Amino acid sequence: MTTETKRGEPDANMKAARNGWIVRMTAAGVPVTDFLEVAYSIDNYDDWCRVWSERAATHEKIGRACLLENQNASAAMHLNIAAVEYHFAKFYFTQDPVQMKAAHMKAVECRTLALPHLSPAGERVAIPFEGKYLYGNLRKPLNSSGKLPVLLIISGMDSTKEEQHYAEQLFLERGIATVSFDGPGQGEAEYDWPVRHTFEEPVGAVIDWVEKRVDLDGNRVGISGSSMGGYYAPRAAAFEKRVKAAIANSGAYSVIENFDPRPITLKNAYVLRTHSKTMEEAREKTRPFDMAGVASRITCPMFIIAGKADHITRWQDAERVSKEVKGPVVFIALEGGHHVGHNRGQLWRTQSADWMAEQLGVPKA
Repeated sequence: MTTETKRGEPDANMKAARNGWIVRMTAAGVPVTDFLEVAYSIDNYDDWCRVWSERAATHEKIGRACLLENQNASAAMHLNIAAVEYHFAKFYFTQDPVQMKAAHMKAVECRTLALPHLSPAGERVAIPFEGKYLYGNLRKPLNSSGKLPVLLIISGMDSTKEEQHYAEQLFLERGIATVSFDGPGQGEAEYDWPVRHTFEEPVGAVIDWVEKRVDLDGNRVGISGSSMGGYYAPRAAAFEKRVKAAIANSGAYSVIENFDPRPITLKNAYVLRTHSKTMEEAREKTRPFDMAGVASRITCPMFIIAGKADHITRWQDAERVSKEVKGPVVFIALEGGHHVGHNRGQLWRTQSADWMAEQLGVPKA
């Protein structure tokens, strides 16, 4: 059903989805036509996960058929679209955890099927952590050899490694390997661990793993995080001194101070991913997520981005971090920029990738 055949008045969550999510979802690889057709065919947010999963399944079917015909480039494209659409089917769909997890596992399955056929290709990796594993996707630049600099890509409260394809491409094109991984409370790790403010712990585990590989350079590790990842990245940089440079996008200085005005869909995600029973319990669990006394411990170079029209996190939080860090800082405040700056990508995406390549000692092409 298209915008011309809407059934009725959308509920509040659907209004928010139509108005607020199109730029993020299309930036991550959802075809704009899919967004318009699906989002405007739904009036009740309870239908969101089911209808998006149905649309994702059409791409999955095409992708699997292409695999059978050894049309691997086409397979990778369609399976990647399927993965990101399954991801967005589940990302805020907290009211039905069973349906949410089913869509999530399909996202993981499709991205894993796509990985060997991407350009450049990737592989699914398991990283030991606290007696279990953190799962990630490793990709290396085309025609690469030797020990490569590597960027660890950190997702936010509602994001996962399956959303990071185009973020990975930016750094791969500049000669940097990427590891997008799910940390505690994120993606595949959200079922075993709640979110934690001490994100230097999973980052340290990933760097331990990097150091054991013959193809990755443990002395040239950068990190990049957006949204809640924009808190995690500077937090990790403050305490994990093996981090050589960090990008932080739209991170909070104090999460609890930004909690109350946030959309209900996001606050419900906090309840689920803090493993809480109530909103108030989840809110209180965000109290330790605070850069006071932490930002001043950062000595590595930082590239910090904030959107001045961000309705999720105050842009001044990022500015405050930029003023307290001890190392070199690039700070960009995007006029009219939304949360994570998806609507102003031309002002920071390539710039931050070029900056990271310089910090990690990658020769200019």
